[in-house]
Amino acid sequence: MENNTSSPQRAPQLPNSSSYLGMLGGGQLGRMFVHEAQALGYKVVVLEQDADCPAGQAADRHICAAYDDQAALAEMASICTSVTTEFENVPAASLAWLAQTRFVAPSAACVSIAQNRVAEKEFFTRCAEETGIFPAPHAVIASAADLGGISDALFPGILKTARMGYDGKGQVRVKTPDELRTAYAGMDGVLCVLEKMLPLAYEISVLVARGADGAAVVYPIAENVHRDGVLFTTTVPSTHVSAAAASQAQQAALKLIADIDYVGVLCIEFFVLKDGTLTVNEMAPRPHNSGHYTMDACMTSQFAQQVRAMAGLPLGDVRQHSPCVMLNILGDVWFDGGSVRSPAWDKVLALPSAHLHLYGKAEPRVGRKMGHITFVASTMEQAQTELHSACQILGIALSAES
Repeated sequence: MENNTSSPQRAPQLPNSSSYLGMLGGGQLGRMFVHEAQALGYKVVVLEQDADCPAGQAADRHICAAYDDQAALAEMASICTSVTTEFENVPAASLAWLAQTRFVAPSAACVSIAQNRVAEKEFFTRCAEETGIFPAPHAVIASAADLGGISDALFPGILKTARMGYDGKGQVRVKTPDELRTAYAGMDGVLCVLEKMLPLAYEISVLVARGADGAAVVYPIAENVHRDGVLFTTTVPSTHVSAAAASQAQQAALKLIADIDYVGVLCIEFFVLKDGTLTVNEMAPRPHNSGHYTMDACMTSQFAQQVRAMAGLPLGDVRQHSPCVMLNILGDVWFDGGSVRSPAWDKVLALPSAHLHLYGKAEPRVGRKMGHITFVASTMEQAQTELHSACQILGIALSAES
């Protein structure tokens, strides 16, 4: 744990019959936050325009409106003393407006950095002098005129939109300047970043939480495998990362979260290169898909930490009590050829280590996150074995890693 007492103390918002917490966003991250908040005795108001959203189904109140609806924001402010978000692309202006009269965590300024890859890379680069970890070599492309000045050293690379890209969206791999010009033309002239592709060995993520009093805790390193830009599995503890690299990533996360006076849960993704060095990739100003394992394998889940941070309560113990592997469940497993089926959850739950979490989404779609399974066992070997068994039951191939 690291302490930084530059932030002012605030009285804790203790749970009682009138203790409402606010959540901007209605997805599965909001739903799991609602469950943890209610377990601690709080009520939750969700603001989300989707009438049947996962978080709204579980919340005590659901304000069905857009994130920038002034009347809806005013209604939320009249009910809640603290507000958070589960979605980094919620308008920062809405967070700033709420912060005029309510405690908001994370702040609009912190969320704004994560909303823009240019600002995010500038932040990582500025902090690299202290953390020792730089982002990948990159170039900002603000207009077609910038294409001619791109160094050949950045190829092959990945062209990414500066805003609104996640789970592999808004990204195109390019090998040559001609491919870059074609890809940029397809981005409709929006602000972009070209990142050099590096010799990646694997990816890790670091989950860190920080209170308004400056107290911070960091979770064990999570090792991630992606498919088509979407998280496939998370293994904790990592089976590959060295103790030195793990410590460097954790210490960097603590420095980054303190640098911007961030309050709440933050996930920072790093690439471990084939030579063992680290590169910082991106951050998410909220609980993260790769942190879902904390619900079943740690003393305090990432969502309980989010509740504690925004309510001004002491942060919880981050110890991991058992090895685990988390498997993302996409809508693909509902489809067998052209027909829709119900997955064999009964067979999955017959596996002793399996903890199933479904998100309350009525319509399965290919590529849509529908839930996750955490395999928590006395040994990593058992967790991995039962992961393989579940994939066989659900018809998920284990070999298509990317």
